Amino acid sequence: MQYLVSVIADESTVATEGEQAAINVFNDRLIAEGRWVFAGGLGVPETATVIDNRAGQALVTDGPFVETKEFLAGFWILEAPDLDVALRLATEGSKACNRKVEVRPILAPPDHDLTRRLLGDRLTQTSRG
Repeated sequence: MQYLVSVIADESTVATEGEQAAINVFNDRLIAEGRWVFAGGLGVPETATVIDNRAGQALVTDGPFVETKEFLAGFWILEAPDLDVALRLATEGSKACNRKVEVRPILAPPDHDLTRRLLGDRLTQTSRG
């Protein structure tokens, strides 16, 4: 099963050299263990653009969706057999990046032909856990 580990920051600073080194070690270990799917850091909230096309005409707004002290600074997508393993890995990730993290399971993709064409064997493997 895949899990989203969201990195939560409360200030607009990038990782220090020491934090980045620890993140790199953590990422290397995730890759070596076959747990790393994808990861990335995000720009500060002021670099965001919000698009709302619910009314049929896109409304584009500069800046973050909400004004808050905490924001999403980055994320990992991890492969783990269960929530306990995902939480253990997220605990180690929190220490590496020196930030709070939130763990959420990624829902299984819908049974859709396009999804099957795009994901192929990965869909079958992921749904088996």
